[in-house]
Amino acid sequence: MKDQDNMLVRQGWLPEFLVAANIETVQTEYEVLHLMRQCANHFSFTHFLVTRFPANAQQRFAERLMVSNWPADLVRKYDAMNLFHISRLALDTGATKLPVQGDSSLLAPADWENTQAGEAVALAESHGLSTSTAFLLHSTTSDPYLMMFSGIRKPLSRPELAELHFAALQLFECLEKTFTAATAGREKLSSREVECLRWAAAGKSSDEIAVILGISVYTVSSYFKSVTRKLKAVNRMQAIAIAMRLRLI
Repeated sequence: MKDQDNMLVRQGWLPEFLVAANIETVQTEYEVLHLMRQCANHFSFTHFLVTRFPANAQQRFAERLMVSNWPADLVRKYDAMNLFHISRLALDTGATKLPVQGDSSLLAPADWENTQAGEAVALAESHGLSTSTAFLLHSTTSDPYLMMFSGIRKPLSRPELAELHFAALQLFECLEKTFTAATAGREKLSSREVECLRWAAAGKSSDEIAVILGISVYTVSSYFKSVTRKLKAVNRMQAIAIAMRLRLI
């Protein structure tokens, strides 16, 4: 741990769960997931996530998720709404370097005239996302990410907010280390495989990609099978998410 971090620990800024953990040895997303679960419990939250910041509507919410304990049903339903990029969560965090706290309307569009606003709030409430605290974080390559903790507790006090903010920075640093470790362990993708991933990330089907690249649908399918194997993904969607995380596309 850095000297500055040690000073903050001595001043009582770092939660006990991070003091006890040897964060310098963290290498896998599973270890980061475990630390984030401890962090959520420490601050009496029930849900958490880390996601790539939404720049537009092309990339689905589920494909941006990196670490999360959201139930699959919640991810699926919120993904289907396609609201993440216009949500108060994205707009509010994108407008400040400070932590953002809010209620279940954070997941709703900033424009309350949007017919899905009430649906988004109801979805958040039904899964216990009554209050949330979110942070905009940047990787060492300046890529924006969003970390959020949610639950049914009252808003954090100023000292709690400062403590959670510093913990979030530590957790994100741990997560970023896993990017490098993962990249080193992946087989190199071919230029065609990268092209297929890029078009799939843009929402194109296998048939459309075949036409765009001038190859057969069978060949496109074989590229995706190879990509899935190389990236150790379970399906095409996860392969796209991993490729984006590793900055391959």
